[in-house]
Amino acid sequence: MCQHLPPCPPRQALEHRVALIVAEHWDQGWSLLCNGVIIFDDGGEFVPAPARPDHEPAVAIVAACRSGASLQSVA
Repeated sequence: MCQHLPPCPPRQALEHRVALIVAEHWDQGWSLLCNGVIIFDDGGEFVPAPARPDHEPAVAIVAACRSGASLQSVA
């Protein structure tokens, strides 16, 4: 994902805040880092969760509901 040299730390790393800023909206109080983390002027941050694998239970529940099964029979 990162094209910088050296590469920016991933969002899971402890030092994820040192990634380079790719979009800055100082008027709104936030900046987007290269690794997908959004940092806010007040010190807060939003770290996106990794994508959910296909074998997770939520996918199975959605598939079962689409096939006509009730949630009680799935859970």
